[in-house]
Amino acid sequence: MAETQRTLEGTVALVAGATRGAGRGIAVELGARGATVYVTGRSTRGRRSEYDRPETIEETADLVTAAGGQGIAVVADHLVPAQVEALVGRIDAEQGRLDVLVNDIWGGELLFEWESTVWEHDLDKGLRLMRLAVETHAITSHYALPLLLRGPGGGLVVEMTDGTAEYNASRYRVSFFYDIAKSAVLRMAFALGHELGPRGATAVALTPGWLRSEMMLDTFGVTEANWRDALEKVPHFAISESPSYVGRAVAALAADPEVSRWNGQSLSSGQLARVYGFTDLDGSRPDAWRYMVEVQDPDRPADTTGYR
Repeated sequence: MAETQRTLEGTVALVAGATRGAGRGIAVELGARGATVYVTGRSTRGRRSEYDRPETIEETADLVTAAGGQGIAVVADHLVPAQVEALVGRIDAEQGRLDVLVNDIWGGELLFEWESTVWEHDLDKGLRLMRLAVETHAITSHYALPLLLRGPGGGLVVEMTDGTAEYNASRYRVSFFYDIAKSAVLRMAFALGHELGPRGATAVALTPGWLRSEMMLDTFGVTEANWRDALEKVPHFAISESPSYVGRAVAALAADPEVSRWNGQSLSSGQLARVYGFTDLDGSRPDAWRYMVEVQDPDRPADTTGYR
């Protein structure tokens, strides 16, 4: 069986922050390989989060099951340690193991302000953004990693962020608070790689490219079926990708018996597509971060992206 098609039957995964976007795409693609996937979020059929959007965590679990896996929805606020502790305790009681942890908690789309200085940015929103992006990941890792390390294969941790370490290192990203939050998650993966590597586990940072999330599609007034209609207004949207693309990147990592080669590294969906051979839903293989360096910002040396 090809490496990118290896089954994940018997694999137990936790995708923290899977209500929509990349988290949902990752959960479904893990399910498509046969994994049991616990999916968490705050938006339920009975109560919406402050996003006030229609997607729910139960819907994500149903999509995982429909794809061929077993989706299990757990309502959890990852800023509340007791809820995360209970979540991990439930996974331990029901499965006795955890093989893959995807830290995709975010929730900051309604909080950041573009090109707003630290003194102009709403302070409460900025601080909450950092709590949602950073504290949640630390809390989840604190409780989940002991269970993950008990497994026979060592386990895989994927820290989801925006931008590669190479790209972000010399660029200002959106605002002070956003920049710090996304850079912190990149550093988390590096630190976890240092702590997990000697114990047989692997940690990576992973970024999608320009993601066609539910919110992004709504912004452009298109759907996944007709997203190319947005190119008339924004031609660069041609490099965008569906949430399934980064989902396939995580599935490929989880199925790779030599995944430890990536330990502590910053990766992108486009980069991994070229290594593992998967494509997006339409058969394309976008590489947004490489494009942004080589086409949108050609004066910067392309080899700083680490993709060559």
